Amino acid sequence: MEDAKKIMHIVRKAPHGTIYAYEGLEMVLIMASYDQDISMAFIGDGIYNLVKDQDTTDIQIKGFMKTLGVLEDYDVEKLYVDAESMEERGIREGDFFVPVEVLTSTEIGKLMTEQDVIVPQ
Repeated sequence: MEDAKKIMHIVRKAPHGTIYAYEGLEMVLIMASYDQDISMAFIGDGIYNLVKDQDTTDIQIKGFMKTLGVLEDYDVEKLYVDAESMEERGIREGDFFVPVEVLTSTEIGKLMTEQDVIVPQ
């Protein structure tokens, strides 16, 4: 990945109620297919995208969160979660269905400064 750009996708929106999370995931997969150095930071309600065993039957939509499981196949393995967002929402690392690295807001901010591109959601 000599010419690869370091691109961080910031996920702040919950997975349901808007199209942001779904379209953001599609964008990540497209960018990754071009051999870019992709990372994702889940902040605020964005951490709900990672929670396992979500049932979308009652809201009559097809859940897409399992698609996050293919990120590893696209070499998107840098998934960061904001520790304060987890604490505020009562979510533990064991509640996620993909491996993540839990960081403080300061640590995520530092990683952001090291990126060539930040894609906010």
